[in-house]
Amino acid sequence: MLPSAFWLIALIVLLVGEAITIGLTFVWFAVGALGALIVSVLGGALWLQVVIFLALSGVTLALARPVFARFLKTSHAATNADRVIGQTAVVTEQIDNLSGTGQVNVAGQIWSARSAHDVVIPRETEVRVLKISGVKVLVEAI
Repeated sequence: MLPSAFWLIALIVLLVGEAITIGLTFVWFAVGALGALIVSVLGGALWLQVVIFLALSGVTLALARPVFARFLKTSHAATNADRVIGQTAVVTEQIDNLSGTGQVNVAGQIWSARSAHDVVIPRETEVRVLKISGVKVLVEAI
């Protein structure tokens, strides 16, 4: 098989792979294969084709990926965790902001909890969830 045929097939396979994944997975190597194909058609040696393929792939990956990744960032994925806001919960571990302890059971889910008003809330107390901060809920006694 001629090197130019190999690079052409590689280019087509990489472009098809990129079209299927749509995640900037193969495009870097497709650019390298295109460069190697051009060198091959112009009569360059096989070692030069491989060097061009590796160099163009590496440079394209290093320079273009950060730019393209910025445009492909997905928006915030909703987790429905905010549905616990406003819910009534039961304290399962005493909430003490100073010692950093506290857990509540909200609709069958255990959450780490902090008191909204910096007061100690004992076990078995009913509380209302005011907001979520990271992986903790902020609560107040009812």
